[in-house]
Amino acid sequence: MNMNMQQQRKAGKWKLGAVLLLLVGGGLLSCRENAINDLSPADSPVYITNYDRSANFSQYKTFSLPDSVIVESNDSYTADQTPLSSRFVTNVANALTGRGFQRVSRGDSADLGVAIIRVNNQYTGIASNPYSYYSNYWGGGFGGLGGVGYSPYYQSYYTYQVTDQYWEIQIVDLKNRPATGTGTGTGSAPPQLTVIYNATIRGADIADQQSVDNAITAIFNQSPYLKAAE
Repeated sequence: MNMNMQQQRKAGKWKLGAVLLLLVGGGLLSCRENAINDLSPADSPVYITNYDRSANFSQYKTFSLPDSVIVESNDSYTADQTPLSSRFVTNVANALTGRGFQRVSRGDSADLGVAIIRVNNQYTGIASNPYSYYSNYWGGGFGGLGGVGYSPYYQSYYTYQVTDQYWEIQIVDLKNRPATGTGTGTGSAPPQLTVIYNATIRGADIADQQSVDNAITAIFNQSPYLKAAE
């Protein structure tokens, strides 16, 4: 191999190394841990909306919305009427009224049923520890590491807890609900209601009334189809 070829190959390696260094450096800068530190509270929530594509919202005129928010905690359900919950109810009611729907009093017949849900679930699980086998990996006591004899203890399992918190708005079809439920006799199930609209608020928790206002505005801006007949 002549000298020119060696110099070209070295130069090529240097250029490739420089490109990789720039790419890696740029990746580290863009993926640094504090990349989201400058986000404002208004930028961190995520609004997810979905609806039944077969639903014709113009056929509905009235809706029923309780004055309280449902708090779902694992498999238990309670009602909540804090100032924040009341703000949710008021804003959703005003948004639906502004779309041409009419809110009815509790107990009156309605075309739509609206529920505001505060989900606060906690799950505890057990998982195996992948490092538990290290105590015997080198023949016991980590003796293979220069005879240090260091023998740490790793338990074979550990417990973990996951918290899932978010807000949800559900709208069900009361106008076209079945007259009877499934099954026969006294143990028959109640009529199955169809959820035709769902909105979920995830991300940063909503802790003040301004956040409620921003969330409901964003959700209904994403839902132009949610509108009664003019």
